[in-house]
Amino acid sequence: MKRRLLPALLPLALVACSQKGIEGLKTFDYSGGDERSGSLLYAETPPVGGPHNALWQTCGVYDRPLYNEYAVHSLAHGAVWITYRPDLGPEGVAALRQLLNGYPATLLSPYPGLPAPVVVSAWNAQLAVDAPDDRRLKAFLDRYGQGETAPERGA
Repeated sequence: MKRRLLPALLPLALVACSQKGIEGLKTFDYSGGDERSGSLLYAETPPVGGPHNALWQTCGVYDRPLYNEYAVHSLAHGAVWITYRPDLGPEGVAALRQLLNGYPATLLSPYPGLPAPVVVSAWNAQLAVDAPDDRRLKAFLDRYGQGETAPERGA
């Protein structure tokens, strides 16, 4: 009986193994539960995990930069944070706002000094892209939008 099941399952295994990840995705290994006060330093811009303030940033769309310490706490709860260079332009910001439809646990804000025009971050994951219409942004939201990597998911 095992011989008959194996050939039937083989195509599924090959499909699963051949699925590609998101090109350019960077992953990290931060653990959760480290709440601190004050201004904190982070290795990534914007941060993707690590110590954070006891307060979190309410999910939503912002027209000003957010405090890293609050946004990281939101990431710890499962949010995805899309940041963009302040000079992106109104069309680019509108495209990012549109992208967020259907993803309630998200933050959108400008972020001075980004390494790329748009950077999307979740706990332990980050992707930098050159344009707000890059299809990898939606792939990132689909993959991380439910907060699976977040240490305080659902809190």
